[in-house]
Amino acid sequence: MRLNKFLATAGIASRRKCDELILNGEISVNGKVITALGTQIDENIDSVIYNGKALKLPTNFIYLKLNKPKGYLCTSSDDRNRKTVFDIVKLPEQRLFTIGRLDYDTEGLLLLTNDGAFAQKIIHPSSEVRKEYVCKVEGTLKESELAVLRKGVVEKDGTRLPKAKVEILGTVATENKPIATKLKITITEGKNRQIRRMFEGIGRKILLLKRVAIGDIKLGGLNRGEFKPLTEKEKQCIGSLI
Repeated sequence: MRLNKFLATAGIASRRKCDELILNGEISVNGKVITALGTQIDENIDSVIYNGKALKLPTNFIYLKLNKPKGYLCTSSDDRNRKTVFDIVKLPEQRLFTIGRLDYDTEGLLLLTNDGAFAQKIIHPSSEVRKEYVCKVEGTLKESELAVLRKGVVEKDGTRLPKAKVEILGTVATENKPIATKLKITITEGKNRQIRRMFEGIGRKILLLKRVAIGDIKLGGLNRGEFKPLTEKEKQCIGSLI
């Protein structure tokens, strides 16, 4: 097995990021630092060390879904001592990681696993896995603004964000005066902070952002902060995603 594939399958990072770790001399095999890309290893015999720890491929794959609350990070630790999703999901015998991320102020469906190969397939842009969000935005959106969101917002530096499917679900009103618009947003590429950047690009403030589906896996009836294993039916959905 190629070393970068082994690292990715073990859940360290994407293959591209693992290549960077190798080039930076952060990986050793059988006590020798490896810096050559394309290095082959025997995953059943060779000892691979990263960050002082021996890496092993998981033999029992775990797939969980979590209703991530606002105010939690999708990382294993934080140098500012902020709360992370692993303060909620505590399985000390397992090395779990999140499949993609939700930012600090975004809530909703988050998948966690120890299956690195699967995680990389889900988050890779070529897989085009559908992700659905419910979004509450300040004010009433104009048709021209919806058109820009659907076509792809162009940011100040000239970057065009990917197209998005945008559907108005209704408005939130006080004394019959609309003050916020509720929308369903569907994306496939998942650029960093994509939805927040979309609305920043048209000068609109997001009041609430929640992910409700990844492919055919739904948030379901999970309360904020609750998690549970995927059902057999949901595991079958995993196969359809890739």
